[in-house]
Amino acid sequence: MKTLTVDLGNRSYPIHIGQHLLTQVALLQPHIVSKQVLIVSNDTVAPLYLDTLLSTLSAYDCYTVVLKDGEQYKSLDTLNEIFDAALNNKLNRQLTMIALGGGVIGDMAGFAASCYQRGVNFIQIPTTLLAQVDSSVGGKTAVNHPLGKNMIGAFYQPRCVLADISTLDTLPARELSAGLAEVIKYGVIRDVAFFEWLEQNMDALLARNSEVLGYAIERSCRNKAEIVEQDEHERGMRALLNLGHTFGHAIETACGYGVWLHGEAVAAGMSMAAELSYRLGWLPANDMQRIIGLIARAKLPVKPPATMSAAQFMDLMAVDKKVEDGKVRFVLLKALGDAVTTADFDAAIFEQFLNESCGA
Repeated sequence: MKTLTVDLGNRSYPIHIGQHLLTQVALLQPHIVSKQVLIVSNDTVAPLYLDTLLSTLSAYDCYTVVLKDGEQYKSLDTLNEIFDAALNNKLNRQLTMIALGGGVIGDMAGFAASCYQRGVNFIQIPTTLLAQVDSSVGGKTAVNHPLGKNMIGAFYQPRCVLADISTLDTLPARELSAGLAEVIKYGVIRDVAFFEWLEQNMDALLARNSEVLGYAIERSCRNKAEIVEQDEHERGMRALLNLGHTFGHAIETACGYGVWLHGEAVAAGMSMAAELSYRLGWLPANDMQRIIGLIARAKLPVKPPATMSAAQFMDLMAVDKKVEDGKVRFVLLKALGDAVTTADFDAAIFEQFLNESCGA
């Protein structure tokens, strides 16, 4: 097992990464403040891992709420199911809420924990690669709105993250690839050595080699932790983690939440950001080709949906959280490992690129 720390002063917390951690109650005990525990999961993950976690936490008074699985259920209506469970069981401020699932469950349980009785204890147990390397770390919590993804939420840090690599054994291949999009992102924005390692080890990652997966998760979490420690509330460098997300969130919203997985949309968005950076004369052609090539090797899309128009992209990106003073800000690339957040680029080149990318 490897343990990293997200250093946020008196709100610092550990990220434990290893095999079969779900059975190790000693990792959770220091972060549970009373007997009351509410486990939030979904109807895909709960049949696989809920009984194991309940057995591990047998000394506690555990309650459960099992939500429907899917991005389309990441809504205020579903959030109320968590509040209903807490209130019906008369759970108080000493409650510890545990998210057992992927990014959707982590985001919703974290947001519920930030709101319930103005804030209760919260633990992340991510069971997808995407959640283990990205969404479970850093305290971003939210639900979607029909007009935009993750538009209603809060920054709320967990007390602990338990990344059990063995839960990835049951992860569908499409979900594994979706998680690799966020892994690749760290190499592209700031860690060239990691990007080169990914080029050498992509086949082993897709084959679920546990040692290789463990290293990729640890390196990704280390990158994420370093950024969050310096910019918890995304006022500066943390925005670089949004590489591909402005395009990607537009794709998810346009297609309907859940049609494209988040990682798939981000992968296409990263490819678009790399090509736009190249067209602006910022990113060398070889770097663009390496980025898009690695994304394709991870069995991820490198083009937006054929059904999307440039006008759709523009309308949806106009309500993105990264809009400032009426201008859409993108994370773009000066070179592999050198990302910038900017709205200062040639609008004509951008418009031509978007029209050609969408074929509209």
